[in-house]
Amino acid sequence: MDIKIGKNALSGRVRIISSKSDGHRALISAALADRDSLLLMDSWSEDLEATARCLESLGAEITKETVGILVSPIWEDKKDHSVLDCGESGSTLRFLLPVTGALGHSARFEGRGQLPERPIGILMEELEQHGCTLSGGQLPTEISGQLRGGRYTLPGNISSQFVTGLLFALPLLEKNSEIRLTTRLESESYVEMTLHTLKKFGIRIEKTEVGGYQVYGGQTYRSPGMIPIQGDWSNASFWLTAGAIKGSITCQGLDTHSPQGDKEILALLEKFGAEIKTYANEITVLAGTLKGCRIDISQIPDLFPALCIVAAAAKGKTELYHAERLRIKESDRLAAMAECLHRIGVEVQEKPDGLVITGGVKPPEQPVIVDSYGDHRIVMAMAVAAASFGIEIIINGAEAVNKSYPSFFAEFQKLGGVADVL
Repeated sequence: MDIKIGKNALSGRVRIISSKSDGHRALISAALADRDSLLLMDSWSEDLEATARCLESLGAEITKETVGILVSPIWEDKKDHSVLDCGESGSTLRFLLPVTGALGHSARFEGRGQLPERPIGILMEELEQHGCTLSGGQLPTEISGQLRGGRYTLPGNISSQFVTGLLFALPLLEKNSEIRLTTRLESESYVEMTLHTLKKFGIRIEKTEVGGYQVYGGQTYRSPGMIPIQGDWSNASFWLTAGAIKGSITCQGLDTHSPQGDKEILALLEKFGAEIKTYANEITVLAGTLKGCRIDISQIPDLFPALCIVAAAAKGKTELYHAERLRIKESDRLAAMAECLHRIGVEVQEKPDGLVITGGVKPPEQPVIVDSYGDHRIVMAMAVAAASFGIEIIINGAEAVNKSYPSFFAEFQKLGGVADVL
């Protein structure tokens, strides 16, 4: 699907959808719990569908209700062999691979798009050293055997999802376990989200003095019954960015006390020079005089595309660094955003671990054509760029937004944007 974005600026109020990251974690915990759970969430996406589909393959029952998602746990219909189609969801794959081992299932994991190319070898090696057998070093892969407790050693700078997957799985084992990290943990807030969810389900995990985690075996996931799913700060960042560049945007349904690391977008927009107003669960961002700055992306990788657009509007240079892991997301986000910004007339220097962006947009007279690179966050970033800078942009492959935010263009139009399917 190709979409032509018009020049209309965005303004108004938008209700933020439920967090995809929070939803993944709640779905898995509920599927491992002792009784049914109702997840109070108001949105669905391809990535969440992938996790639900895989959990159903393992024996859970997941039903969409009027107020949310009803999850009946795996134990009621445990299956011996499953095919787990992870779609393009890295979270689904990396979370459920250890869980499947802990359950003692034999299963085949499959995926498409860029997912088979994304790294999982280190996680697979740890699972093999603790009782599982896996075929090959990437997707598709077969897993069998019974995961055992013990010491798990991982680097912290490849994917926090490896840690999260083990945190879900290890409480189910008989023995206690320890996760040791050999390097600084990046995207740490995503692990904090996992711990936050696990605590709701009565799972006890302690941080260790060496920067890892002590996980006690023989635990039971105890469902709290109803679980509210938080508003999504990652997706909200695109609307907040639009407000910072031009006009005023109010986002409803965000919790400023959330463990989601991407709430950092507020502090970063203020650092650029935008004005922030907070009242109850409403956050308004108003355009200000934006100035370039330096930002370490290592803990907030999902904010990178939105921050690129703010940088293009800011006076002077902005450097986004420690972003090398973004080369192995749904796309090579460093190269993709550099190319997209070049096409709208922004000066960009691409480095191995980031971008240096000189503020100022000098678009060609004709509509600009950019590719989505199959990446939902590239689509949202460039739609916001078109509206904020008054540029007609045609986005090829815009259906990529369905990965996390299927209603994005509907909300875009409610805020005054123009988005026509070609």
